[in-house]
Order: sequence, then C-alpha cells, then structure tokens
Amino acid sequence: MAWVITRLCRDCVDMSCVEVCPVDCIYQSQGGEFPNQLAIDPEECINCGVCEPECPWEAIYEDEQVPDVFQEDVGLNAQVSSAKDNFAVPETDEKDKPTPDQIAENKTKWGLN
Repeated sequence: MAWVITRLCRDCVDMSCVEVCPVDCIYQSQGGEFPNQLAIDPEECINCGVCEPECPWEAIYEDEQVPDVFQEDVGLNAQVSSAKDNFAVPETDEKDKPTPDQIAENKTKWGLN
C-alpha cells in the first residue's frame, strides 16, 4: 500500500508534503507528458502517512481510498518508478496556504464535490 497524490495538486503544487517526507519519495514532473503536479513513487513510499495531513489542498489519499473520479491518478503516481528521468524531488518553497473556499473550488473543478 502507498499514498497517492491526486490531480487536486495539479498546478497548486504546494511543497508541504515534500518537506515532511522521511524518504524523499515525492517527485515533481519535469514537464513533457506529465502534468504539473507532485506524485509519490509507490515503490519508495513507506506508507508512513505523514504527507497526507500536511497537504493544504487535501490532494493525498491512501491508494485504496482514492475517490473514483481520481482513479487514473493512481497510475500516474505509479509511472514515477519507471519514468525517473521525467521527475525530480523538488526544492521546497514557501507558498501561501489556500483558503477553505479555494479548496472547495478546486475540488469542484476536478469533479469531487
């Protein structure tokens, strides 16, 4: 079992989860065919779960709990293992935390609400 970062992270890319990950298994796309979001390498994830409460966009789920609307994001995260040239552990930078309204709008945008 591993954790999955869903498209709720797309173009938001807050680095709070990266800062707390004890094994550096959270990667950012370096462009190309992959969207602008973070992803967790399921082969490196130790299932500690410390990333989930740190995500201000509420974009991280246990793989078995990923909502149906985000199921393809499980596969996107899994691609990190086989496409390492397209990903890198990002340098963290401080971002303003989203408001509850921004979080709700983002969820609606991706069909979660």
